[in-house]
Order: sequence, then structure tokens, then C-alpha cells
Amino acid sequence: MVLIKTEEEIELIRESSLLVGKTLAEVAKKIAPGVTTIALDKIAEEFIRDNGGLPGFKGYHGFPATLCISVNDEVVHGIPGKRFLQNGDIVSVDCGVKKNGYFGDSAYTFAIGIVDPKVLLLMKRTKESLYKAIEVAVAGKRVGDIGNAIQSYVEGFGYSVVRDLVGHGLGKNLHEKPEVPNFGRRGQGKELLAGMVLAIEPMINLGVKNVTQDNDGWTIRTADKKPSAHFEHDIVIRKGYAEILSTFDYVEEVLSK
Repeated sequence: MVLIKTEEEIELIRESSLLVGKTLAEVAKKIAPGVTTIALDKIAEEFIRDNGGLPGFKGYHGFPATLCISVNDEVVHGIPGKRFLQNGDIVSVDCGVKKNGYFGDSAYTFAIGIVDPKVLLLMKRTKESLYKAIEVAVAGKRVGDIGNAIQSYVEGFGYSVVRDLVGHGLGKNLHEKPEVPNFGRRGQGKELLAGMVLAIEPMINLGVKNVTQDNDGWTIRTADKKPSAHFEHDIVIRKGYAEILSTFDYVEEVLSK
């Protein structure tokens, strides 16, 4: 069942989503060659708890960490550990927060040092596809319109859309109905209703769309080992527009320095 949120609930989701954005900014301050992914995870967990939240991912179906940190050909759900980030890496950092009983969930892909221009373009266009999806996420449209906006944009550059993982509804639970694929046909799928809160998260590969799962039971990576980029925002469906509840502003302020 798709849950329509009250304005009070939307404000609580916004608060959690903004805390995610601030947490990602704390990560942005430290993310660099030579830093371990577990060090970034500790920074995030401490910051979330210091600000009255709980890590939304830690313990979720047994996930062991606060952040999903996915490097290069890892698409999503990478487990932080002793790995050192290196010059030329790209790193998807996905963060969830639970505060006042409601979740926020957002992801940003970072370039570490000097990155291959082709891969920087993949990141840029993946992020652009997220905003193209948000533009069509209005009351009266359908879930397929969101997926189609992403798919038609990125496939125009020769990239591929991961089919095995999707965006989702968000609220008292981290994953609610409806599922929001990053591919689809216009006019197909569930109708978008005012007050629905969605996490839209394109996962776009430089190479093939196929993915594999590591033996850790979590890490998803591209089958051809080419890089993948990932960006995610939380939005509320409104009449005539979508309102973004999360933000990249805090992250990009850090990165611009």
C-alpha cells in the first residue's frame, strides 16, 4: 500500500533528509586519497548521533555499517572497511538517518583526486538524470515517467541503467511502496499522488547494465568491472511540481572550497 504523508510527516522526513545532507558534508570534508572507508563511516555515525539521529542503515537486514560506500565498479551497498581510497577513484556514499521516527536517505558520488574525464562525465550525467526525473515527478504522472526520464537521458550517452535495484517510497520505513525503477515507459506504473514521498536514485553504469553480488552478501558491482555512479534525493510529490526534501548544498559547499 502506498502511504500518503501529512504535512507534519513531510516536515519530519525533511528534517531527517537534511541531517543526511549535513552528514554527507562531514564525509566530504575528509574524503581524499589515503583515507579508509571505515574512517569515513565512523565520522558519519558520530555526527548523526551527535545531532539526535540514528544511523538508518546500521543493522538494517544485518547491514554492519552507517554508510554504504561503493568504489569505482561497486554500484551500491559497499561495506566500509580498511580499504584506502586512491587518486582516480569515484565513490558513491549512501547515507540513511532515522530521526523522530522517520527516515531520510540520500547518496552522492565523489571524485577522488584526478579522475578520468569519461568517468567525470558519467557522474555529471547521472546527477543530471536525477533532476530530470524530479521534474516529471508530479501528481498525475506515473512511476514509469520517472524511470523513462532517467533512462532516455543516460542511454542517449551510451550508458546503461541498473535494472536490479530501484528507488522507493520513504517514511516510517526506509523502504516503502512504490518501487521506483530507473527505467520504464511513460504513462506506465503506479500513479503519482500528492503527498507521496519517494527516494529517487539513478544508478548508472559506464558499461553494461548487468551486475553481480560479492560474497559478502551486500556489495553490488558491475559485471564488466567498469565504473558506476549513483545520486539520490528524497522528494514529495506535489500538484505541478516535486519538492526536494534532501539537499546536496552542504556537500557542494565543502567541495567548492
